[in-house]
Amino acid sequence: GCAWPDPAHHRSLNEYCENGAKAIAEEATSNLVTPEFFAQHSVSEMAEWSDYKIGKSGRVAHPMLLRAGAEHYEPISWDDAFSLIARELNALESPDEALFYTSGRASNEAAFLYQLLVRLYGTNNLPDCSNMCHESSGKALKEVIGVAKGTVSLEDFEKADAIFVIGQNPGTNHPRMLTALEQAKRKGCTIVSINPLPETGLMAFKHPQEVWNWLGSGTKLADVFLQVKINGDIAVMKGIMKLMLDAEECSPGTVFDHDFIEQHTAGYEALIADLRATTWAEIEQGSGLKREEIAKAADVAIASERIIACWAMGLTQHKNSVVTIQTVMNMLFLRGSIGKEGAGACPVRGHSNVQGDRTMGIWEAPSVDFLNALSNEFDFTPPAHHGYDVVHAIKAMHEGKAKVLFALGGNFLSATPDTLFTAKALQNCSLTVQVSTKLNRSHLITGKTALILPCLGRTERDVQVSGEQFVTVEDSMSMVHISQGMLKPASEHLLSETAIVARLAKVVFALRPSEAASRLDWDGYAADYDRIRDHISRVIPGFQDFNKRVRTPGGFYLGNAARERVFKTPTGKANFVVATIPEFDLNHDQFILMTVRSHDQFNTTIYGLNDRYRGIYNERRVVFMNPDDMIDCGFNERHVVDITSHFNGVAGKEERTAYRFLVIPFSIPRRCLAA
Repeated sequence: GCAWPDPAHHRSLNEYCENGAKAIAEEATSNLVTPEFFAQHSVSEMAEWSDYKIGKSGRVAHPMLLRAGAEHYEPISWDDAFSLIARELNALESPDEALFYTSGRASNEAAFLYQLLVRLYGTNNLPDCSNMCHESSGKALKEVIGVAKGTVSLEDFEKADAIFVIGQNPGTNHPRMLTALEQAKRKGCTIVSINPLPETGLMAFKHPQEVWNWLGSGTKLADVFLQVKINGDIAVMKGIMKLMLDAEECSPGTVFDHDFIEQHTAGYEALIADLRATTWAEIEQGSGLKREEIAKAADVAIASERIIACWAMGLTQHKNSVVTIQTVMNMLFLRGSIGKEGAGACPVRGHSNVQGDRTMGIWEAPSVDFLNALSNEFDFTPPAHHGYDVVHAIKAMHEGKAKVLFALGGNFLSATPDTLFTAKALQNCSLTVQVSTKLNRSHLITGKTALILPCLGRTERDVQVSGEQFVTVEDSMSMVHISQGMLKPASEHLLSETAIVARLAKVVFALRPSEAASRLDWDGYAADYDRIRDHISRVIPGFQDFNKRVRTPGGFYLGNAARERVFKTPTGKANFVVATIPEFDLNHDQFILMTVRSHDQFNTTIYGLNDRYRGIYNERRVVFMNPDDMIDCGFNERHVVDITSHFNGVAGKEERTAYRFLVIPFSIPRRCLAA
C-alpha cells in the first residue's frame, strides 16, 4: 500500500504494517457493490452517507453507467463503456477539453501506457495526486539539487548519526519506517522529531515482530522532541543553523563542511548574512519554542557527521512549503550531509507508486528530454504546451473549459482542495469516468453522465492472454520492484488498469485515426506487460534492460545524480536558499488549524472510526485543542463547536463553516488546532 521501501536484506515474512493489513482486508472484502445494489440505492441517498459507510459498501463488481438525469446507476458492458468514452472524447472541440487524472496506486506499466494514450490523443492534461501531496518537495528539490526526489536509500538509515523527522507521523502514515528508526537507534543514531503533536509511534514504539517487546511502555525513538507551532518550521531550522554558525565561529572548521560548501554549493554568503540578521526574538516568535529548546536539536546537528532529514505533508502543505523544504536542505548542505552514505534528503511519500507515476511521465509539465524520448520511440510529435495540474483542472471544469474527466484510480472529490467548488466543477462536465476498486464519494458527485469502471486490486491475480502478469512500482527511495497479487479477483467482470487503458486506446484511435497510434499493438500490451516494459526501457532513463533487472530479487535502484554530488541545477551546484519566517496576524479569538489523518485512515480511505494513538474511539469529527486555550474559551472536554475558516479564496476573502465538532484537550501549542 505505502511507498516505504522493503529492506534489501533480512526481509521478514511479515513485511507489512497494520495499515497494510487493513488495506488487504479492504480489497479482500466479501461485500460487493453489484448492479442490484445500485438498483436498491439511489445516488442522492448514498451521497448522504458518511465516507466510512460508502467505503464499507464494498468492491464495485460490474461496469456501471449513470445516465444524464438518472438517480440510479445501471450496468453497462465493457465494450459499450469504452465506446461511450471514445465518442465523448472525439466530440470535443480540442483535446485540452479532456482531463486525465492519476492516483498513486497506478502501476508503472499502467501509468506509462496511460500517458502515451493521452499524448497521442493530443494533450498534457495529466493532473495527479502528487499535485496535492509532495509537489512542493519535487519543486523544492529540483531547484536546489537538480532532482525532484530524495537522495537516500534504506541502507543509509543504518549508517546515519542523526535522523530529523519533521512534519511527519510515521506511526500512522508510514508504520514500517518505525522499524528502520529503531534499528538506526540501536546502532547509536540520534533521532529528532519536530512536529506540533507528539506522535505515539516516535514516543513509544513496540516492534510488531518482536514478541518480547510487546509488554511495557515500548521504545522511545525520539531523543529530542521540538513541539513547534503550526508552520513554525522555517523558524526552527533557522534557529538550528544560527546555533551551528555560532559553534562554527567559536571553533572554525569543526561544524561546517567547508570543502563541500566551496566545491559544491552556491549562495552560502547570503545564507550566513541572513542567519546573522535574524534575531532570536523572531525565531522564538515564529516557532513557538525557546532558544534552549532549539539548542537541543542544534547540538545533535553539530555532533553528527551524517544527517538524514525526513519530512512528509506537515511540511508540504503550506503556502510557503517549497522554501520550508529548502530551508531543511540548507542544514544538510552546511554539514555536507548529501552525497555520502548515511546522509541526505528523504521526502516520505504516501501511496505505493506516487513517485513512479511521475517517473513514467504522469506530469502536466513534461520535460523536453522526456518528450523527445517519447517522440523517438513512437514516431509522433507529442504536445509541448503544458497542461492542467489538479487546481487548474478544477478551475477549467468550473469555467467550462474542460468537459470530460477520466480518473485512473483515486477519489478525486475527496482528495482535492475546496470540496464544494470541486463538486460544482465536476457537475459541469459532460462525462466523468472513475476507474475504481471500491465505491467512493466521487461516484456520487459526477458529471451529467458518469461511468464507474471496476478494476483489479493489487492483491488480486492478473491473468491475461499470455498468462499471469505482474506490475512494478517505484518506492520513496527510487527502488523499482515487482508487485503481484495472489488473491482470486472479487468479480469476473474486473479488468486490470493496464487492460482498461489499452482497450480504451484501441477504441479511441479507431474513431480518431492516428498513424502513430495505428502502429501500436494495444491488444498486445494488454496481453503481455513485458511489451510495455520494453518501451519503458528505451524511453525512461535508468530503466535499461527493465524486464531482466526487475526480475532480480528486490528489484533495482534507479540511481540519483545528487547522490553522487552531481547537481543538475542552473548553477551546477547545490543552492542555498534564504527564507523569511512566516508571520500570522491572528485576532484574539482566532487559531491556526491543521488537519491530520486518524490512525484508522489511509489517504481518503476510512478503515474505522478509532484513533487509538490519540485516545479517540467511535468518532472522527473532533478538534484537538490546548487545555489552556480551552479554559480561555470556556470549553469543557467534548464541548460541541462549529469551526469557521477565514481565508483568501478565488472570490477574495471567504469564510466556511464546518459544524458540530467535539473539542478534545490535547498536547498542542497554544493558538493551534488539529482536526
